[in-house]
Amino acid sequence: MKFFITLLFFTTLIFANDKLIIDADSFESDDSKGITIFTGNVKLKMGKDKLNAYKLEIFMEANKKGKSNTPFKYVASGNADFEIYSNGKIYKGKGNRVIYSPKKQEYTIIGNGYVKEESEQRELFGETIFINQLTGNAKVKGTQNKPVRFIINVNNNDKNKEEKK
Repeated sequence: MKFFITLLFFTTLIFANDKLIIDADSFESDDSKGITIFTGNVKLKMGKDKLNAYKLEIFMEANKKGKSNTPFKYVASGNADFEIYSNGKIYKGKGNRVIYSPKKQEYTIIGNGYVKEESEQRELFGETIFINQLTGNAKVKGTQNKPVRFIINVNNNDKNKEEKK
């Protein structure tokens, strides 16, 4: 239980003024391994951001005294889906597994990956999707049977103006 309280304290520090709220059917923690696991109908909410999954594992870094207290990786599995608000944009996505590294601000979506940027209606499909929020880099991998797909709505206003002349 002490680990859980430490987890909440440091997660709160990392995410500034936002509250991290996690609801699940069950919870377990292992201080010696630095892991906390939520299972069954997991719903995470922090500010406007949301994550739903069957299972959420939170991995902690050990501090100088050997105690785990800083989350370095979140792994959501079992039909994971999310909604993230970042830099004035809304991203919705899903995958078999979603991995988030808060320090690097990196997301990796594995298995049936999908991400949609709402305002510009851009969509990515792939077996593995990697996104770094700090650099803006994205990488998508597909398979021979399921290639990468990128969909973007193209504004045809200029073309329509020329056709009307």
